[in-house]
Amino acid sequence: MLILLPPSEGKAGQGDGPPLDLGRLSSPALNATRELLVDRLVELCADEEAAMKALKLPASGRHYAQAGRALRTAPTLAAWELYNGVLYDRLGLGDLPDGEQVFIASPLWGLLRPSDRVPPYRMPMSTRFPGLEPLAKLWRPVVAEVLGARDELIVDLRSSTYAQVWSPKDRGVSVRVFKEDPDGKRSVVTHMAKATRGEVAHALLAGGARPESAADLGDFLSAQGWKVELTEPAARSKPWLLDIVIA
Repeated sequence: MLILLPPSEGKAGQGDGPPLDLGRLSSPALNATRELLVDRLVELCADEEAAMKALKLPASGRHYAQAGRALRTAPTLAAWELYNGVLYDRLGLGDLPDGEQVFIASPLWGLLRPSDRVPPYRMPMSTRFPGLEPLAKLWRPVVAEVLGARDELIVDLRSSTYAQVWSPKDRGVSVRVFKEDPDGKRSVVTHMAKATRGEVAHALLAGGARPESAADLGDFLSAQGWKVELTEPAARSKPWLLDIVIA
């Protein structure tokens, strides 16, 4: 089993480790693209006002433009410490034993293991750099090189923004979360969906789960008390859908 997570918009403010060393990150096949994007982000953030606009930063996020300028020299921290917000709060990666079952999707780094050390940054998937393809398209072939040969079940907890980079096809299970009202009407509540995805990942990792199929995953989550509905893919190019329904 491999769990794919989204990054979080919120991040820790400062690291305490050595500066960025791309050679020490996992998945070295991604390093050429990482190098290119680090260079472009540092260059962009040399003009703070341009960076504020390109990175869609509010006035309170000016420190991210400053962090972008210092990307190569700033202290780093492990990815599990860097990302915060409701999903990561519920997940509690630092308390779990096996980060080797997890990849965190990132517009800047492609994929990170929880132990990979990077500096704080801000670069949404929608960021555009002159002369470069959109980030999802830029990452697609190299992320496919890393993940495409894997044959285990992939539990996909990414949002659609990050899922556009790479699809596990029918080896994957895309987990969706819906709130159901007393009349049976369903809706997506973003905060609740993030919290539930974090709880699902925590349950799988803390419980030592090793589901080998979508049905195994559904059975495990049902046994944990969730109401789940599993839908087969319409084609081999599509993932299974596992809906968690919360009252």
